[in-house]
Amino acid sequence: MHKGNYGSLLVIAGSKFYSGSATLASVAAVRAGCDLVTVVSPARAADVAAHTLPDLITYPLRGDFLTGRHLDEILELAAMRKINSVVIGCGLGRHALTLTAIRKLIAKFTIPMVLDADALLAISQKPEIVSGKQVILTPHAGELSALLGTGKVGADFDQRMTLAKQAATIYKEVVLLKGHTDIITDGDMAVTNNSGDPRMTKGGTGDTLAGICGALLSRGVGLLETAHVGAFINGKAGEYAAGQLGESMVATDLLSYISVVIRQHSEFIQ
Repeated sequence: MHKGNYGSLLVIAGSKFYSGSATLASVAAVRAGCDLVTVVSPARAADVAAHTLPDLITYPLRGDFLTGRHLDEILELAAMRKINSVVIGCGLGRHALTLTAIRKLIAKFTIPMVLDADALLAISQKPEIVSGKQVILTPHAGELSALLGTGKVGADFDQRMTLAKQAATIYKEVVLLKGHTDIITDGDMAVTNNSGDPRMTKGGTGDTLAGICGALLSRGVGLLETAHVGAFINGKAGEYAAGQLGESMVATDLLSYISVVIRQHSEFIQ
């Protein structure tokens, strides 16, 4: 084995306001086994990531949020880093210029991607952007509503299954609907994941999920399998963290338990 055999991931995330999102996603990816994680973020978020874990490769962007002026340098960096997968969206924000830049980046990438948070809003405005791509969409109920252009998505399992399949069919991608029971579907096949804890409502646990999924994609795991295993790892890490800390648990606490989950459940994960 040599450096890179376990994947090279690009994380495009964070903003001045959401300065921790890139850190949560990228550190989760490293802890999930990715060899090389490159973080591209506005300067404040990139600096937080570099300070948190010096193992990360960080590239600060000028300004407070992603815009079209950053596209060329991001694409050049992606080519230089020889990336295998991309995570886009965590904490990027909803500025109109940011959403346009997200869509342009998605259009350029041909490798597997995890689209989370603000990237989901971006593609909901132009679903054709992901046509023919290899993508995992990771919405919560509100984001699923935006993807479908429908009303509120409730707690009823059958309704959630129907709507998740509908989104997967419309976008022709794998959907990982986060919730009490995670639903993973490509529109035809569907599986569920029951790991997790109610206290994972804390902000940032979706960022860690995106990073774990990005790490798995970077080493060549299939889209549906990545979404299923990623949800399991993230949920179990949340269970362990909440078991120790209760309501004091925060998303960064999950990072310490990712390796524990992988070791203890290797027969499932491998």
